Amino acid sequence: MTTVEAVAFDYGGVLTGQVRHSIAAWQEADGIEPESFSRTLKAWLSRDAEEGTPIHRLETGGLTVEEFDALLAAELRTVDGTTVDPVGVLARLFAGMRPDPAMFELAAELRGLGIRVALLSNSWGNTYPRERIDPLFDPVVISGEVGLRKPLAPIYLLTLERLGLPADRVLFIDDAEPNVLGARAVGMRALRHIDADTTRAALVDLIPGLSRRRPAPPRI
Repeated sequence: MTTVEAVAFDYGGVLTGQVRHSIAAWQEADGIEPESFSRTLKAWLSRDAEEGTPIHRLETGGLTVEEFDALLAAELRTVDGTTVDPVGVLARLFAGMRPDPAMFELAAELRGLGIRVALLSNSWGNTYPRERIDPLFDPVVISGEVGLRKPLAPIYLLTLERLGLPADRVLFIDDAEPNVLGARAVGMRALRHIDADTTRAALVDLIPGLSRRRPAPPRI
């Protein structure tokens, strides 16, 4: 089997807790009718949809966050029939999303073993903790900064170019199946992330020296 020389991580839902938990908390707090959000999300993420959907445009920098907020709010319904406030919709949607310490530790451990670690993320205007990301991940490829988006091939090819590695030596980790399939379509290895424990277990079989268990925190 070809050696894995680099691992590229998605951000939301991989290096953070599950995005659906943040979405559920936002829907509860703002009284959003869940079906109105899921219907809109399905339509705007559809692989059959044109690349000009609001999500596609947001991910590639063609829409500002404020413009997207207004478009999304117009599609949403509340349980009590009131109008959805468009100001800060995305900020409230992502407010409950937090970095997952176990996944950041895994990335750091891989780097300590000589494995390159990269970030490959579709941006929804959410703020990245660059003070944590930039020292650890190289390259950092964010869709809104490069004008490309997963699961289309060009953004994977750009990541491979910046890594300077052939596709079969790079493993991509994402929580969304279409993005996993997109990586495989260009020849990358790809793993669908469920949680930190199962991802670590899968990597142990590919990367010599990786601990099967998360290292214990140092005693203070």
